[in-house]
Amino acid sequence: MSRRVLITGGASGLGLALAKAFAARGDQVLVGDLSESRPDSVPGDTAYLRLDVRSQQDWDAALAHVRETWGGLDVLVNNAGVATGGRIDVESISDWERVLDINLLGVVRGCQTFTPMLKEQLSGHIVNTASLAGLVHGPGMSSYNAAKAGVVALSETLGFELAPWGIHVSAVCPAFFRTNLHESLQGKDTAMEETALKLITKATMSADEVAETVLKGIDRHKKVILTDRLGRQAYWTKRLVRPAYDRVATQAGQKLARKSRDA
Repeated sequence: MSRRVLITGGASGLGLALAKAFAARGDQVLVGDLSESRPDSVPGDTAYLRLDVRSQQDWDAALAHVRETWGGLDVLVNNAGVATGGRIDVESISDWERVLDINLLGVVRGCQTFTPMLKEQLSGHIVNTASLAGLVHGPGMSSYNAAKAGVVALSETLGFELAPWGIHVSAVCPAFFRTNLHESLQGKDTAMEETALKLITKATMSADEVAETVLKGIDRHKKVILTDRLGRQAYWTKRLVRPAYDRVATQAGQKLARKSRDA
């Protein structure tokens, strides 16, 4: 059965891969992104809408569009996000405000906007793109970790809160994969951003591979969708072998400190 799907940040990266994967299944897809006009990257068999997740006006327009066009929504994918990285004494408060406004509050706005519709339907699935950084918290990425951990916490909370209305909620937590996310880096801590750039561009998994795993997780109504072996290892190591996790994270912090002193 064809589903009605709205994806934010759907013109590139994981959002675009998800849009193509849903459309390939025969689902109706509406892509939201920052461009005023339809980007060339968006497939012709999907609809497009300007949607800045920082703007409640844009969210209200998306809700009106979905009501008028489809009369309801089956899957909301809060995927839009930016990359950031920085040590606590280097990254600015303005960088913190930017990443929280997009990566966390952008997800909150989407959930708040569409939950009344999903409650009316007594059905629906909210899919929030977090990150492995929302589950395991390495040094030098405090703002990104905090935002993504907030998305995981929000998703778990809403999973319990909205279950009585037949609404499922999933948090997607991939490790690094090849995407254009590094293009959104613009903070003060250039050393950390160089590390993030290498991790993203040299990752072994593609966005299409991650999207395939995400769709399988959505089909199974998984609360936390881990997309790769590294993520599963890190997640379960932290949960079951906490001393080993602490040791690795401590070593990473010491390595980062040495780099800071050498800079």
